[in-house]
Amino acid sequence: MLLFFADDFSYYWFHRISHRNRLFWVSHVIHHSSQHYNLSTALRQTWSGGFYSFIFWLWLPLLGFHPEMIILQMAISLLYQFWIHTEAIDKLYKWFEAVMNTPSHHRVHHGNNPIYLDRNYAGILIIWDKLFGSFQPELKEEKVTYGLTRNIKTFNPFIIAIHEWVAMFKDAFTGKKSFSSRLKYLVKPPGWKHDGTGKISLDLRKEWLQNQSK
Repeated sequence: MLLFFADDFSYYWFHRISHRNRLFWVSHVIHHSSQHYNLSTALRQTWSGGFYSFIFWLWLPLLGFHPEMIILQMAISLLYQFWIHTEAIDKLYKWFEAVMNTPSHHRVHHGNNPIYLDRNYAGILIIWDKLFGSFQPELKEEKVTYGLTRNIKTFNPFIIAIHEWVAMFKDAFTGKKSFSSRLKYLVKPPGWKHDGTGKISLDLRKEWLQNQSK
């Protein structure tokens, strides 16, 4: 049971960083590139993220968990997350929605609506989002639209896999920029620009909320 919570906690922070750090986002973006939301969306997985995402689980062996146990629990988490990639299931029982990650919660996560951007990072338990301020319920008045804030409009799997890598390295290593600005293109959130012209997801969400209050 302790491993279940520890793994899910690790997944939450890995997933959150994957949206807030561009070096991680370049791999995770593949999973969000579909403009449709169904079980096949769950199968859109990174080609490269596994090479460094393991760092979020390094603390578990130090607690005494055997690597095989950790890998098994990670597999269970991945299997759980498969079924929540669907529009066929509406909201479930309130007690279940309060604790568990559900299709409704995860639809929000895949939405490109400003209010839904970078919300609901949960793996199995939605409680982490509620504890750390990243929870957003699905709103009846705001139908979820899927995909990226700027969709790439291609079905070529190679382009889908590398397009953000190309864009990141272009931003970081071309043009006249300071060394610190180049480095920030690797660690700042997607959308950040060294000249202040970019907007990250939190900016877009804030603007949306301000417009709604007018």
